[in-house]
Amino acid sequence: MSKPAEQLHEIVDLSTGAEEAGKRAGGSNRIGLLSVALLGIIFIISPEIIGNAFTSMLDKVKPIVVDIFLMGNVGVSIILSVMVGRALERMGFTDALIRLFVPLANRMKINPAVVIPGVYNILGDINAAGRIGGPIMKQAGATRDEQCIAIATMVQSQQSFSCFMLGLIALSLAGINAFPVVLCAVFAPLVIVPFVLSRTIYRNTRAVALKDLPSFTPKTPPFQTIFQGAREGAELLFLLVIPAIAVIYSLIGLLDYIGVWKPFEQSLSGFLGFVGAHPGTGITAIMASPTLAMGQLQEIAASIDPRLVVGAFVLAASGLPLSDVLGQIPAIWSVNSDVTAREALTAAIIGIIMRFITVTIIAFGLTPLLV
Repeated sequence: MSKPAEQLHEIVDLSTGAEEAGKRAGGSNRIGLLSVALLGIIFIISPEIIGNAFTSMLDKVKPIVVDIFLMGNVGVSIILSVMVGRALERMGFTDALIRLFVPLANRMKINPAVVIPGVYNILGDINAAGRIGGPIMKQAGATRDEQCIAIATMVQSQQSFSCFMLGLIALSLAGINAFPVVLCAVFAPLVIVPFVLSRTIYRNTRAVALKDLPSFTPKTPPFQTIFQGAREGAELLFLLVIPAIAVIYSLIGLLDYIGVWKPFEQSLSGFLGFVGAHPGTGITAIMASPTLAMGQLQEIAASIDPRLVVGAFVLAASGLPLSDVLGQIPAIWSVNSDVTAREALTAAIIGIIMRFITVTIIAFGLTPLLV
């Protein structure tokens, strides 16, 4: 089985033990028989239901996968992000960053490597952050709790540099001073989240002296580093990102055909307005692409409530969309670190919950001081 296939297998099959699987076999058979009976009844009564349901799923998946990821800038940015991340690592960026963070991390009694995936996420891509940051965490001797802290911290920052730049433009168009927002929303969580989690949920942490840290700069030749990074980016796009997107949006299409998605969408819009994020672009960030959401926000920023602009920016500057939180992060980290897919998924969800809290605090607490 290829490495990407192993990653997908890991996130799909979170169970352990053949005995447990055997116990579920009987239940699965009963569900299978019920499904066969239900499909048989549909074929007899109204066979077009199946075709229409599939068409609804296709109509949801095609615009996202083809128009945005294959034909648009998002897919290319993923490949470039992985390549840039590998190039920065080869240039000694990781070593320099860890050494700057060591004094503060030691005061918090936590391994300074926990900040690395989050910073890679700011400059590159959340998937590259896992592929690069996971092995770095292992090499630095980080505990499993510290690796979970790193994941929760990573999802506090945007997963593409293009999302960050479009967001800055949107803030400018809304007449908002971007510096305090960026400082509080992007850089402060690199310190606050590890501190909070190391005192509450993930307590197995320890300080590491600078002299005990290994060198994280690889010895791979420069051109080989760049081409290998580009290849990994392409592999990531076609074998992980696009399948995860297809799963999420096919389910949305099916729920939309059944009539369940619209009420859920309305509820989600109400929730986003309550926490202080623009509902339309917020849903795009959660379900599709934060970069696309910032592009949409840029077009309307001057005409909506500044609080909603700030909230939408803070929300987009995160580990969203859900396909990353529920699929790509567990798949990548379970292969490239010591944590399991379930542990990685739990840490990512905790991080996203903390991000929604940050959205509310900054949108309602900071924005009135900036406009």
